[in-house]
Amino acid sequence: MSTVRLNPLDAAWLFTESRATPNHVGGLLQFRLPQNAPRDFMRRLMKEFRNHNRFRAPWNRRLKHGISRSAWPLWIEDDDVDLEYHVRHSALPWPGGERELGELVGRLQSTPLDLTRPPWECTIIEGLQGERFALFIKMHHSLIDGVSGMKLLQRSMAADPARSQKMPPFWASGSGESSRPRRRASTPTLADALGAAITALRGQVQSVPQLASAFGKMLMRIGDRGDGMALPFDSPLSVLNGRVREKRRFATQHFPMPRLRALATAAHCTLNDVVLALCGGALRRFLLERDNLPEKSLTAGIPVSVRPKDDQGTGNAISFIVATLGTDIADPVERLEAIKRSVQHAKAHVQSLPREAMMNYTMLLMAPTVLTLLTGIGGRTRPMFNVTISNVPGRRSRFTSAAPSCWPSTRRRSSRTDRR
Repeated sequence: MSTVRLNPLDAAWLFTESRATPNHVGGLLQFRLPQNAPRDFMRRLMKEFRNHNRFRAPWNRRLKHGISRSAWPLWIEDDDVDLEYHVRHSALPWPGGERELGELVGRLQSTPLDLTRPPWECTIIEGLQGERFALFIKMHHSLIDGVSGMKLLQRSMAADPARSQKMPPFWASGSGESSRPRRRASTPTLADALGAAITALRGQVQSVPQLASAFGKMLMRIGDRGDGMALPFDSPLSVLNGRVREKRRFATQHFPMPRLRALATAAHCTLNDVVLALCGGALRRFLLERDNLPEKSLTAGIPVSVRPKDDQGTGNAISFIVATLGTDIADPVERLEAIKRSVQHAKAHVQSLPREAMMNYTMLLMAPTVLTLLTGIGGRTRPMFNVTISNVPGRRSRFTSAAPSCWPSTRRRSSRTDRR
């Protein structure tokens, strides 16, 4: 049985797991039924899904000693994945709208994953108005990050309906070899473990000068707002940053992508800048209506992928940048410009680090937050940033119409979808 040792960032998502703060991410994908679909189409689809009992990594991985904090966790391959548990069927009272769908997804997202099994679940949801159905997929953040997750889901879909119907579900088209048959891997020796530790330590030592320079630049900017760069743990206290409870709420908002792209072109900024400006404007209005708007702007933590384009790995390869949301600026054009400048400075700061130092940089940046979660004082101290905004782009084709709860912040409408 082959094993994979979790990297420090993957393990951090496990060590900070609790009932109130489960560290899984979820993706909601909506599709249209084929024309003239029979009444039992969803039942047939469910049966077909459960007939695909071959798995590829990472969907066949489960944790070994994942609950114990005294031992470093490993991924091991599970030979007996129970599809009856992982693939589920649910329905909305017809005709289900966005509100009803959001209530169901909120309940599904509120339930922690069973970490004694491969940490993912897929729920097929029928009963949506407009001849639609949906897939809600949730997976633990230690297993996969948003960018890798989106890529794996895209591999199991196609714009052509005929081709799509011949493709296996996403768990059968992952990044690794099929779980059956496999050859038992040899047990790591003490020499292997020592060699890996020495290699890791050498990389950490070599990255110390770059890390010192990066954090030194941050310290030099404390109190200086001239260049628009936002700093971690320099966010205002707000009603958004109290103690987190286990219940989740999910809502969607539709924006036509051509309109957002036209705005980005006119403002000479990125689509991501426009998404941040939309969120900043919405938060400003929300807090103003409750007379709770801080004088200082809220900040956003923005995950950025640091995985090379040709890297097909599925562990976490992300870092964070912190940017202003311009909630202290009433004019929307000025707010967008402030966000644009802040993001540019944050990206330049992170990109100045060599790739081999990125993991250590991210872990040092997250260390205070991880410590507050481990000690139970999370929500009682100044946050690293006020909100997380993640915008993972989907594939630019007619079938893409995803609105994950922790991945894209925007949705892409589709004129045609396939059955997966």
